[in-house]
Amino acid sequence: MMILRYTLLPLAAALLLSACAVSPVAPPAALAAPAQFKEVGPWQRASSAASPIVPDAWWTLFKDPVLDDLQQRLVIGNETLKSSVAAVASARAVLTASQSAVFPMLSAGVSGARNGSPTATTSLAAQNPNNSASLSLNASWEVDLWGRLSQASRGATSALQASADDLASARLSAQATLTQTYFSLRTAEAQAQLLERSVTAYQRSLDLTQARYDGGVAPRTDVLQAQTQLSSAQGQLAELTAQRGQLEHAIAVLLGLSPSVLTLAPTALLPDTLQVPARLPATLLERRPDIAAAQARVAASYAQIGVTDAAFFPALTLSGGTGFSNSSLVNLVNTPNLFWSLGSALAVSILDGGQRKQASAQARASADQVTASYRQVVLTALQEVEDNLVLGYQLQQELNWQAQALQSAQRNLEITLDQYRAGTVSYLNVVVAQTAALGVESNLFGVRNRQLAAVNQLLKNIAGRWEPIELTKPEQASVAQ
Repeated sequence: MMILRYTLLPLAAALLLSACAVSPVAPPAALAAPAQFKEVGPWQRASSAASPIVPDAWWTLFKDPVLDDLQQRLVIGNETLKSSVAAVASARAVLTASQSAVFPMLSAGVSGARNGSPTATTSLAAQNPNNSASLSLNASWEVDLWGRLSQASRGATSALQASADDLASARLSAQATLTQTYFSLRTAEAQAQLLERSVTAYQRSLDLTQARYDGGVAPRTDVLQAQTQLSSAQGQLAELTAQRGQLEHAIAVLLGLSPSVLTLAPTALLPDTLQVPARLPATLLERRPDIAAAQARVAASYAQIGVTDAAFFPALTLSGGTGFSNSSLVNLVNTPNLFWSLGSALAVSILDGGQRKQASAQARASADQVTASYRQVVLTALQEVEDNLVLGYQLQQELNWQAQALQSAQRNLEITLDQYRAGTVSYLNVVVAQTAALGVESNLFGVRNRQLAAVNQLLKNIAGRWEPIELTKPEQASVAQ
């Protein structure tokens, strides 16, 4: 009875102090989004109650089978996504370890020893050594009175959710990057095709000018201007060919391939611009995994505050053991050889040089830092949508003006060429007209590419879907899930 009383004394003291248990520090509220976007345009007409009409695979709206095939290969081969999958598996292992800490620890052991010591009258060979053997089973359990273990488990759960959201965010980012790189590649092809036509036209102009010079009609300067224009266009064509090759290499790396093994047939075709449905910021915040990951990290950082605060309180450990001990392995497992023990320990640091205080201050500072980062992620997300809304709308207006400018430039070129053939203007006028027409048409492709980029980013921002991971299920090996 006396032994049991001393064993339960630390437990009773701990239960008496449990009223002082650490209260969890609640994270701040999520950043409130405005009621509507600032920028206006045709993409703003839908209400927040409108049903989603953008598929998760938003790139399929562009109706490009080559792009669809590349996206399927991306989620299988991309090395960044594989790294994110491994990070999720690591976070899951940390969670499992933190959850197992609340259960008792059980260990078993077997030992044997033979010992003796000589005396002044006994030699080492003549002494009678002692033998001992034991078989033991020990258990220990840290009682989570102050919530340290539960807070650690809660933080690990939030960290796992953040890792899963990071995986979804990395997948969205890779998909958007692949889509934009593909559009840039097709734009380079279209501009190169335009330059090839221009080189052919400039060669005809040079031949015409050379013939006029040989006939004594045109001056030598006209021939030099025609040759300069042709060589300049050929140089631009070489630059675009190199740019197209680099973009193809970038796509290969995104797919996890060596650049030498990927070859895309040139088409010089850009998809039509899409009409993107509107979404309010509240809907955006619900669908962006990078925001969800930042919010989960806030929860994890505030759980860490509870872990550090619990260090100010004593730790209660219950322990027990049983086993058999004898001088020989023969008849070791026998009732007379049985031993057992029960115990409890209540331990707390009294002097630690302020380490616990500094750890608590560090946890709070870290929580403030993560909270500020979360708010910045939200603000950046809203900025991205606002930027691409105004870009998409204004680029459409620019596209219309560029189309009109191209018609005027092409008509002016036709008139100038007729005037040159008639000998009423110099070749300099032809050069100016041809350069203007080429520049306007090249700008037209550039504006289309920028508009597709804006649409692509908007679709990425509103189409990314992810579900909270099931903590009871093992992580899927494929990043495509």
